[in-house]
Amino acid sequence: MSGEKSQKAGDFGLESDKQLRRSLGKFELLYLSLGGIIGSGWLFGALYTAEDAGGSAILSWIIAGVLVLFVGLAYSELGSAIPKSGGIVRYPHYSHGGVAGYIITWTYFLSAASAPAIEATATVTYLSSLVPALTVNGVLTPLGILTAYLFLLFFFFLNYIGVNILGKVTHGAGWWKLLIPSITVVILLIFYFHPANFTLGGGFFPSASNVAAGSSGIYGFSAVLYAIPTTGVIFSYLGFRQAVEYGGEGRNPKKDIPFAVMGSLVIALILYTLLQVAFIGAINWNALTVTRGNTTVPVTPGNWTELGQTAISSGPFYQIFKLAAPLGLLSLIFSGWAYILLLDAVISPSGTGWIYTGTSTRTMYGFATNGYLPGIFLKVGKTRIPIYSLIAATIIAAIFMLPFPSWQSLVGFISSATVFTYIMGGIGLETLRKTAPELNRPYKLPLARVIAPIATLAAGLIVYWSGFATLFYVITGIFLGFALFFGYYAFKVMGINKAFSAIVGLVNIVVTLVLAFEFYGATSGLTAANNVAFLIYILVMAGLVAFDVGVLHAFGKGEDVKREITASYWLLAYIFVVAIISYFGGFGLNPVIPFPEDTIVAAVVTLAAHYGAVKSGFRTQAIQDILEETRETPP
Repeated sequence: MSGEKSQKAGDFGLESDKQLRRSLGKFELLYLSLGGIIGSGWLFGALYTAEDAGGSAILSWIIAGVLVLFVGLAYSELGSAIPKSGGIVRYPHYSHGGVAGYIITWTYFLSAASAPAIEATATVTYLSSLVPALTVNGVLTPLGILTAYLFLLFFFFLNYIGVNILGKVTHGAGWWKLLIPSITVVILLIFYFHPANFTLGGGFFPSASNVAAGSSGIYGFSAVLYAIPTTGVIFSYLGFRQAVEYGGEGRNPKKDIPFAVMGSLVIALILYTLLQVAFIGAINWNALTVTRGNTTVPVTPGNWTELGQTAISSGPFYQIFKLAAPLGLLSLIFSGWAYILLLDAVISPSGTGWIYTGTSTRTMYGFATNGYLPGIFLKVGKTRIPIYSLIAATIIAAIFMLPFPSWQSLVGFISSATVFTYIMGGIGLETLRKTAPELNRPYKLPLARVIAPIATLAAGLIVYWSGFATLFYVITGIFLGFALFFGYYAFKVMGINKAFSAIVGLVNIVVTLVLAFEFYGATSGLTAANNVAFLIYILVMAGLVAFDVGVLHAFGKGEDVKREITASYWLLAYIFVVAIISYFGGFGLNPVIPFPEDTIVAAVVTLAAHYGAVKSGFRTQAIQDILEETRETPP
């Protein structure tokens, strides 16, 4: 079943990289990262985190910020050593080759491609405070979806103009995006702050009946952790990656990327924690009502789970100011600032939206540099951006808008899919230290052997805390990606017969979808345990993956192919083991292993995956290409 001429899995983007415009300065990279962080997350995250954790929601932002700082440290060294556009999806290919690299790239692509849609959705949702016809119960109407599409078109044209103008516009908008939430914090903390709110509903850690996931047994400190990946907390912090993604278009990326990554994360950690404090302290419970049947009734103070059913859901901070009841001059200040927030509800997520449109473009570009997509996605247009990647990214964002027309329905999936790929930050750092010690590292992370596994652990635990339901969608998305793997990379680079490879890809789609739908139905929409259905799902999926690996081993050509397959075993095993722990853990359908023991088990498994991954990494053709390019290019 072979016969195709295989290629070495090198870096196919070396020539197109040289055509990109290197015009982004130090602060433009900083504001690209900061602009990616301060978007719809600040507008909605505080509400949804409070629903899940009450007063203790502030801990979610602090814990998540510290964990992401470790991930950012790992990417600071990688981005400085190998500044490449689309870098986050290219580094796994450099360290572990085409199979593990593809899985990470595909998973990252799922999140990056949908991010512009979530920002457009957030913008329109906030605007529904002025135009109610745009949403119904927080979900976009057809008119709302059409309006969101207009925002996507705007994001496209701003990116098409070129990275030089994009950087300048982002830098300018970045000041606004930083100042507005900062001033909001100051106003609320000084003039409208109710400390008693932090212990309503049963204390700083509210009782199960007063938080959103309490009926599933997720309350107390476990709710603090559960909120990190599911309510917009981690989604907000993930914007730090922009400096890495645009790295190949920086003027001095080797020095500027670490500054932009770590600077943006430190600013975000402080700002988001204060925003959560200000939001909780400013809730006017006496002004909140919910509709039950045909009756409007007041919300019980401290019933955090009902916040999302009140007027606050359409625009949390806008409604906080609108519903506040200060006297005299303060009344004018509050009403005026409410409309400033409505304006910001267009600017902040729009700024993040056009940044993420560029990010998804560079993800498509990185996809092609790894050899996972045809070379047309490497083509750089007249404005020196990957034009076909930009077109494809915009179309895919528009498609994502249809099945997920609300902000919260997208954010949990996006966050978990993205963070899953971030396990490669620490792994890539330590692996490349081993396989490419001569690589020039302008920023060399101190204590890397300690920080690298912590970075992997941070990413792995955040994914685990998202809960089995979210993780199930991520895993299903990962395995659906094998269709594209066999549809292109397996025959183009690994030398497997084209027709046979396409059939294997089709089998993957059919089996994965059938299994997913059957399991979804058997568990009443992922809400009830069904151990028999779970066993069938795991065994059949494991059998499918074993079949895929067997095909690659049997028909793949070249010694490099065998090494790439071997270097992916740890990742495939990790996916299945985490799924099993998640199902039986405190955030799963059958919590046999209670919290926090389940988190300890997940931590041990993640650390084992880290060291297994580092051990299996090898000197790939792609990193060899980078080393040769570095020797040819003067510093």
